[in-house]
Amino acid sequence: MAESNGWVPAGIDVSVPSPARVYDYFLGGAHNFAVDRALAEQIAAMTPNIGETMRSNRVFLRRAVRYLAAQGVRQFLDIGSGIPTAGNVHEIALDAAPGARVVYVDIDPVAVEHSRAILDGVPGTGVILADMRDVDRVLAEAEKLGLDLTQPVAVLLAGVLHFVPDSDDPRGLVAALGAAVPPGSFLLISHATADGQPPEVVQAQRLSGRTGSEIVLRTAAEITSYFAGFDLVEPGLVVIPRWRPDPQDPVDEHPERVGAYAGVGRKG
Repeated sequence: MAESNGWVPAGIDVSVPSPARVYDYFLGGAHNFAVDRALAEQIAAMTPNIGETMRSNRVFLRRAVRYLAAQGVRQFLDIGSGIPTAGNVHEIALDAAPGARVVYVDIDPVAVEHSRAILDGVPGTGVILADMRDVDRVLAEAEKLGLDLTQPVAVLLAGVLHFVPDSDDPRGLVAALGAAVPPGSFLLISHATADGQPPEVVQAQRLSGRTGSEIVLRTAAEITSYFAGFDLVEPGLVVIPRWRPDPQDPVDEHPERVGAYAGVGRKG
């Protein structure tokens, strides 16, 4: 197809929108197709702040990775990573902590294929094509790519758990990941919410189902429960812009508009 540009693996139907490519579009990336852009524009028309939400999530992830590197973390397992755009986890981690290892995991073959292409030759990085619900496989493949699960690991679940329905027991999946890493490890979560959001957010949630990965909006209490076994670091679970904002990037008057929470916990 004309839009494939040589980076889409055989067998991928680019006529169906992909969550990773929609996200890439909102972040200003170039690895998306007309069908992804059309869905993104439909969602944006219903919730004009959606692009701000996604960009805020990515900025939070960068802040958090710098924080984790400062805490001595040298291993990062980024699950639901999507298509690495400028300033992604490996760039931040390797800049802050040369010698760090970063393993990306995603269920989208296109995201994984492109990730492998841009990470070719980048030391300390790897990519896994896997469903996060298959925790045993994710962990086994991560070890094959060099993660030492006897040493602290930062498990990054940025904007992915809201794609896991309650029927797939997201709390149990997070618990299994947490049980597999040793004390001194960290858990990062950002998650969409309906808390304080207008009705159009729920309408956009239904529209997200067209990607095959409908978003499940959860409350602060539900998201906090995922940190069982981890101690939330300050400032706890907060709306994304309030998580350790950079001094040069002050929080605006209505940070709740992003419609998502973020938090980082440490395993004692």
